[in-house]
Amino acid sequence: MDSAVSRRSNIKIAVGAVVCEESTLKGHITIGSRTVVHPRASIIAEAGPIIIGEGNIVEEMAVIANRLPAGAPEPASTPVMIIGNFNVFETDSRCEALKVGDNNILEMKASVSREVELTNGCVVGAACSLTEPETVSENTIIFGSQCQRREMNDKPYPQVGQIDYLTRVFPNYHHLRKPNMKIVKEPAI
Repeated sequence: MDSAVSRRSNIKIAVGAVVCEESTLKGHITIGSRTVVHPRASIIAEAGPIIIGEGNIVEEMAVIANRLPAGAPEPASTPVMIIGNFNVFETDSRCEALKVGDNNILEMKASVSREVELTNGCVVGAACSLTEPETVSENTIIFGSQCQRREMNDKPYPQVGQIDYLTRVFPNYHHLRKPNMKIVKEPAI
């Protein structure tokens, strides 16, 4: 079997997702409905699968990676990276956190390492870097050159308007990867 075909079969794209052909997707990746992946965005699943929920935006040059640190021993179990719903990964941001909740924003050039867990409603400000093991509590904003923190009164609003706009416009200007996964609703019992 051709290696490009076998690699592509590891990528599951839900109906309603907009994934540009110019993006880099490697490994076992599942992309949820209404998620938008810009051209030149990278999603790399080397150490284990990546599951991305619904309504996320991955902007150009953003990197989402599930990879082991250099020199790290092979884990006993396969680490799965799970990204919730309505998260925004802005231009040139990097996310290696294995758990990302819902409604988070990584601003331009923000970086979150593998040992960090983002809960819900967090904002990692422009050029802020989280490298030490921690669980960032809900509604936390991290900002400034010293990565100061404070709690927000409200969660960030989901970028539904931007998702709707990109879903309409991208097909006019970019080649898109075709959806290959249907959402199956569980019957109510």
